[in-house]
Order: sequence, then structure tokens, then C-alpha cells
Amino acid sequence: MAQPSGPPGLLHTDALCTASWKSDSADMMEFERLNETSVPHPTHRVTWECLDDLFHLWRSALHPLRWDCLFTTPVWLRVWWESFQTGPPPPLPVVWRRKEILGIAPLVLKEDSAVLMGSGDVSDFLDIIPRCGCEDLFLQILVGHLAEKGIRRFSLGPVLKDSHLYMSLQRLEQSDGLSSACTEENVSLEMELPATWDDFLAGLSGKERHEIRRKWRRLQRAGAARLRVVEEPGDMAVEMDTFLHLFHISRKDKSLFMTETMEGFFRKLAREFAELHMLKLMFLDLAERPVAAVMCFDDGECLHLYNSGYDPDYQSLSVGLMCKVMSIRHAIRQGRKKYDFLKGSEPYKFRLGGMPVEICRCLLNVH
Repeated sequence: MAQPSGPPGLLHTDALCTASWKSDSADMMEFERLNETSVPHPTHRVTWECLDDLFHLWRSALHPLRWDCLFTTPVWLRVWWESFQTGPPPPLPVVWRRKEILGIAPLVLKEDSAVLMGSGDVSDFLDIIPRCGCEDLFLQILVGHLAEKGIRRFSLGPVLKDSHLYMSLQRLEQSDGLSSACTEENVSLEMELPATWDDFLAGLSGKERHEIRRKWRRLQRAGAARLRVVEEPGDMAVEMDTFLHLFHISRKDKSLFMTETMEGFFRKLAREFAELHMLKLMFLDLAERPVAAVMCFDDGECLHLYNSGYDPDYQSLSVGLMCKVMSIRHAIRQGRKKYDFLKGSEPYKFRLGGMPVEICRCLLNVH
């Protein structure tokens, strides 16, 4: 099935799809006006909106939408699509109740199926973007609308077990004519951050607390060690060269993963999120030499550890681990409430206090 353009009078038009990213209140009012038509609407309706136009909603406090998942933000979806797909990004379904948006679903339609936009190799988990308190109603209206269009199969994953989508699916499954199945395929780890670094250390096991202090002293003896945080957009291009070099040399599997296409994706992410002041590259410098690095996304509440690299010549000094530990200290000192290790069950995440959340792949069928 071709991606629908929506019935007459909806926002999806060629002119709007080529609009630049905007965020001021006047543009928000224009966004609302263009979704109104001269013909009466039912209480609930579905429109198809371009990613560029959804950027308004993400960056505005005017709409109480739950943009809780980094990998479903408009900028992430746009960079992902431009890096790994062909053609312009498809419009996404938006559910309305009169003039209120109930939610957005980053879905791509394929024949009689719908899949979440993204891929597990670079998007650790996905989700819907609902209005707070309207999660179930949003999903119910959306599934019903798409079923009328011939969409009977929804491949929804990867999703966290505590995500909006997973929780709503468990409740929606009670409805007649629907069946869902979810299988666990990985795990993500995250932790709430205390108010101080000392509180964080106190929450670790005695052995782990001792090891962190011992390894930091050993680093200081090897040379002046410091965490250097890079977040200015103008510095990103050069510093990404350093990050990607450390990524390549840290492990053979990482080097194989970082193809030319993947490197382009990482660089686009860095450029776009740096402009939004949401990216931090952190380098562990030893005697002014960068020996480890982490790439983190910062939404003001949570620091997300996306990827990392280190110089294997300094492996005996545990530079990779200590760079991550220092990024946690930085997050605490910046007042962040949460630290997200993201996908993967590496032992260090558990040792540093990460709590696991299962990642599932769900299939919803409409009979």
C-alpha cells in the first residue's frame, strides 16, 4: 500500500513538507490553523503530518505530548531516514480530538502492515508520542483508523517494557478483534541520579567504590587526567574526528560497524543535536592526550550514553570505564535526574547501579 496523503483539507501538502524547521509561537499558531478545514470534523480524526512540521510540537511547551524516547524525536527520525532510506520521509499519523492532539505515531506503512520508524542497530528502542493521560485512547483510535485503510498487522519494536506503547498494548489486547504477542530480545539499563557525587559513591558496593577511587588515583599517577566536555556546535566536526578515531581503534567489531554510511549518520546526529544544545562529547584526556570518549545526548533531565571508544594502548588503566564514570559525575554535577546506559547488558552497567528494563518486539494483529 502506498503511504496515504490524507483526505482533503489536512496538513500534508508539498509546500508544507518542504518547510524549514521552525519553533516560535507564531509558527505554532499557523500549524494549528492549517489543520482546520471549512467542513465539520468528527470528534476524533487522523491527519498525516511531515516530520519538519512535527518539530514545532517537540520543541514547544504548548502541547503536552510525551516525547520521552530520544529515538522518536523528529530530528532523530529525520537523520535516520536520510541516512538509511531513500526519498523524503513519509508523513506520520497524528490523532486529534477536535483541536487537541492525542498523539503521534512514527509509523511507516508497507502493504497491509505498519512498522515503527527506526532500526535496532542505531535506535535502541522506539515508542509512540501520546498526550499525557490519553495513551490508550490514542492507540485505539489509530489502530481502528488504520484497520479501516487495510492495515491489519503492526510490527512494533523494539520497545521498552515500561514504554507508553507496551503498556497500552497490554490493555488494548483485551479489545475484541485484536491480538498481540511480545517477545523479549534485549535489555536496557538506567538509573536515577542522587544529588551529589558522594551520594552516588555511597550507593555502590564497597568493592566498586574502592575500585573507582583506586583506578582514578592510578590514572592521576600516569599523567594529568581530566574529563573534557565538548558541546559547542562549532567544535563538533573536529572533535567527532577524534571520537570516531577512538571508536574505530577500540575494538574490531566497532570498526566493522562504523561503515562510511554509519559514519555519515553519526556525524549528522552530532551536527543536528549540537545545534539544539543536546549533544555532549566527553573525552578523558591523559597528559593532554584523548584516550577515551563517550557520545551522550542530554535532554535536560537525563544524560543518555549512546556510544563510546577508547585507545587500547591505555586499556590497562581502564580508561574506557573511567570515562563513563566521569560522565556520570558530570551529569550529577549538572543536576540531571537520570542516567541512561541504553541497550546492552554489559556488567559494568550493573556494577555502577543501572537497573534493567526489558526490550521487547511486539506484534499486533487486527482480525
